[in-house]
Amino acid sequence: MFLDLEDACAPLAKEGARHTIVDALNKGDWTGKTRVVRVNDWTTHWTYRDVVTVVEGAGQTSTASCCRRSRTRSRSSALDLLLTQIEKTMGFEVGRIGIEAQIENAKGLVNVDAIAGASPRMETIVFGPADFMASINMKSLVVGEQPPGYTADAYHYILMRILMAARMHDLQAIDGPYLQIRNVDGYREVARRSAALGFDGKWVLHPGQVDAANEVYSPTQEDYDHAELILDAYDWCTSEAGGKKGSAMLGDEMIDEASRKMALVVAGKGRNAGMKRTSTFEIPES
Repeated sequence: MFLDLEDACAPLAKEGARHTIVDALNKGDWTGKTRVVRVNDWTTHWTYRDVVTVVEGAGQTSTASCCRRSRTRSRSSALDLLLTQIEKTMGFEVGRIGIEAQIENAKGLVNVDAIAGASPRMETIVFGPADFMASINMKSLVVGEQPPGYTADAYHYILMRILMAARMHDLQAIDGPYLQIRNVDGYREVARRSAALGFDGKWVLHPGQVDAANEVYSPTQEDYDHAELILDAYDWCTSEAGGKKGSAMLGDEMIDEASRKMALVVAGKGRNAGMKRTSTFEIPES
């Protein structure tokens, strides 16, 4: 769950919004939720007060991340330093608050590797499609949709670039929002693009998008069952009873250590989504 001090707040509302967020973080029921506060960009005069007010006011009760627009490594490092100073001053655990960096323009994408490695607090790299589209003069007014006249996927390079930087530093990669909140089919279609590449999820702006996000970023039942079977079969074939083999057959498919790694990813997503197996591994007859 993220609380927004940036685009969601008009300039005249930002001061009051900071205190509203502090009150919500301290008094709300956030059981089982990661809390994220999106602060304003360093190029504005609001940023330092966003961080100071929210962290001093609610940092002791929150495990929240601080999400911000990132263009260079130095800006993420500056946020890390400010957070550390506040935590030490207030007697909070140093390093408890994480950072989520949002890539929203060409400069941020070019520097994404450095941004991803800028701080041990870094947890997530997020794609910000609307600002990014504006920054490169993309010919479209529909956030996340393919621009007219381009027959390929205009976002493939952008998404892969973010994904590679995130995975290089063992971070989450999250796709950005889809603004046509009543067009759930459109959300689902756009989400499939980043889910297919390996993104961990996508922002939702409306409760109506939640089910679609969970559906798209979770494996199908068939894939989940197959992944669990691969893990069971590999455990068996590498065991003493299974002959201590490095590879084996699962039906018509050869499986090995690389298969196990791939299966761990799919099975992990299924388990996190609360999926239940509908098939069981049977020890092959000798």
